[in-house]
Amino acid sequence: MAKVTTRKETGRLVIDFIYRGVRCREQTALPDTAANRKRAESMLAKLKSAMAAGTFDYRGFFPGSPLAGRFDTPQPAPAAPPGTPALPTAAPAAAASAAASATPSFKDFTATWLSEHQIEWRRSHLKVLKCTLDGHLLPHFGDKPVGTITKADILAFRTKLADLPGRAAAKLSNKRINGILAPMRQILAEAADRYGFVSPTLNLKPLRLRKTDVEPFTLEQVQQMLATVRADWRNYFTVRFFTGMRTGEAHGLKWKYVDFDKRLILIRETFVLGEDEYTKTDSSQRDIQMSQVVFEALQAQHAATGKLSDYVFCNKEGKPLDNDNFGSRVWYPLLRHLGLKKRRAYQMRHTAATLWLASGEAPEWIARQLGHSSTEMLFRVYSRYVPNLTRQDGSAIDRLLATRFATTNAVPAPAPAPASGRSASATASAPTTTEAQP
Repeated sequence: MAKVTTRKETGRLVIDFIYRGVRCREQTALPDTAANRKRAESMLAKLKSAMAAGTFDYRGFFPGSPLAGRFDTPQPAPAAPPGTPALPTAAPAAAASAAASATPSFKDFTATWLSEHQIEWRRSHLKVLKCTLDGHLLPHFGDKPVGTITKADILAFRTKLADLPGRAAAKLSNKRINGILAPMRQILAEAADRYGFVSPTLNLKPLRLRKTDVEPFTLEQVQQMLATVRADWRNYFTVRFFTGMRTGEAHGLKWKYVDFDKRLILIRETFVLGEDEYTKTDSSQRDIQMSQVVFEALQAQHAATGKLSDYVFCNKEGKPLDNDNFGSRVWYPLLRHLGLKKRRAYQMRHTAATLWLASGEAPEWIARQLGHSSTEMLFRVYSRYVPNLTRQDGSAIDRLLATRFATTNAVPAPAPAPASGRSASATASAPTTTEAQP
């Protein structure tokens, strides 16, 4: 493998090749232009020719490279007397193996990687990441030098993960397995870049995930649930069903973010893993307009918890709601009681989206309410809910075509043959009509 690439961070051309079993990437000072790429390709051709002839001198091609010292040619040994058997020399593969073994252990490099990157992550993400590392990756790869981990090692580890029990199923799901391997990819990619080897995850594809449809509730089911749920939970359900707030956004909502005068709910924080956090994305920072039922529900909730807690929805101690407790003691028992299909409480968000679409609200407005950066996801996830409730998809074009073709056929009828005693020209000039089929 030898090619010219571009480093994203600098926009400079890079000579990317493998020498003595080690992947080498040497950045040039050339910006990525057509002329410079031609110069780099010419240099690469000379490099490949020298490697093929066995005359390649790393330091000669790249004098200032940190890798040059690794490949410096040792001084030749004194000539042996005639007849002395030649001593075996180390193969390039053996040299590469020794270099890989000299890399830090997976545990040590992971500690370095965490210390350098943890400032980029939310606390909730860091908690999940450390749980994945401590529970799966470090026990399996911790003492192994990062440069010696092979693709076969990772495939064997993935197979082992597939046999582990999952939380809601007999075995770990493909989504969870991909989530465990995701930090592995990042760690090995960083190590490969620093120590000059090819990451074993380079061509390792994630496991395929089954496409799942959203399962929103109908308006009748929503009304049934609101009429049945305990009175102290009715306001919470109303807000979730008719605002599209995520679970963490609803549980982290504080009274200072509820503007009754302008009838707005300001989404500025989310409550995840027991802590207030910044919202999921920048576009999640939004102002949700209150409908009348939401406005009344929040006023009733303010009378109940406004003086008890900073949080709109809280327990008796004034602390934010616990999602697991809500699911096991309120949500799933309600579904069972009403004979409704079991589904996650997150479907309340999907319900809000589909009700807005069905009522004819503008997609751009709905996307802003949900915290989507564009309408793309809206149409991709909820496409089959876009048609208005009053008609089925395709009826509008049916009505248009029925109006236009009500009095004429799509295919004109052939002209009748000329009658005897009349000229063809007279017949041709006479208009003909065809009745439309009923």
